[in-house]
Amino acid sequence: MLRWIIVLAGFIGLIAVRGLEDKIFYDPFLAYFKSADQSALFPEFVWGKLIFSYLFRFGLNTFFSLIIIHSIFQNKHWTKQALVLILLVFAITFPIYLYCINDEFRFGYLFSFYVRRFVIQPLTLILIIPIFYYRKKMILN
Repeated sequence: MLRWIIVLAGFIGLIAVRGLEDKIFYDPFLAYFKSADQSALFPEFVWGKLIFSYLFRFGLNTFFSLIIIHSIFQNKHWTKQALVLILLVFAITFPIYLYCINDEFRFGYLFSFYVRRFVIQPLTLILIIPIFYYRKKMILN
């Protein structure tokens, strides 16, 4: 029972990060992408604050994701593997997203929008949980 309460607390943490995003993170692109208008003016921003904010958000999302993964599977080795996968996805998508910002999204509005999702949302968690469930099932068979 405690295990599922911790899983629930992890999901509440992820929901809180999303729900409070405009209050606790510096991200001038929130309004830009919420407008869903490709002709919207590209917002002014401060690189250092923006990068720190994305790293902080990534850290919070990773923390809550790892709590969820560890609570579900109760396997430290798998939790470490999940961390490596999350870091790998971030290491690939974050520089691409920063390039898109530097290019003022001329590379593609929708491409930038979806790459941004991997940077600011815990999408990797949605991929890891089914993979690990399948893995657990294969080990038990």
